[in-house]
Amino acid sequence: MIKTELYINAPIEVCFDLARSIDIHAESTSQTKEIAVGGVTSGLIELGQSVTWEAVHFGIKQRLTAKITEFERPYYFVDEMVEGAFKSFRHIHQFTATGQGVLMMDVFDYVSPLGWIGKLADKLFLERYMRDFLTKRNRYMKQVAEQSQSRDG
Repeated sequence: MIKTELYINAPIEVCFDLARSIDIHAESTSQTKEIAVGGVTSGLIELGQSVTWEAVHFGIKQRLTAKITEFERPYYFVDEMVEGAFKSFRHIHQFTATGQGVLMMDVFDYVSPLGWIGKLADKLFLERYMRDFLTKRNRYMKQVAEQSQSRDG
């Protein structure tokens, strides 16, 4: 399980919508060439909807389909893998308004495939890779949210 936290100086609704934006996700993951190729492919994803992502991780083109299984705007939503490289994952996106903006918290609970080989991969590189991936994505969302506030403010 990976947990990340980040403070964002923007309204909670802005942060929530950026986190569920297909377009922002694609922009924030350009290093892995992520593109939405199925389901919701642009705009804001909603409860019960799914998206299929195509990306290059570790030099291998992969596809992953995730579905929004829980949703309470603007406080949290959950996406879960329907099909993809992991044995399973459940990704909780949580938002809490504070005096200084919003605390955005991610909980990425995953199980690697391939039994003990997957567990070894977690320890050697996968957990660090996923933490870095989520951190970069979240920093990008923070930048977009705070820039939009400085333009609107």
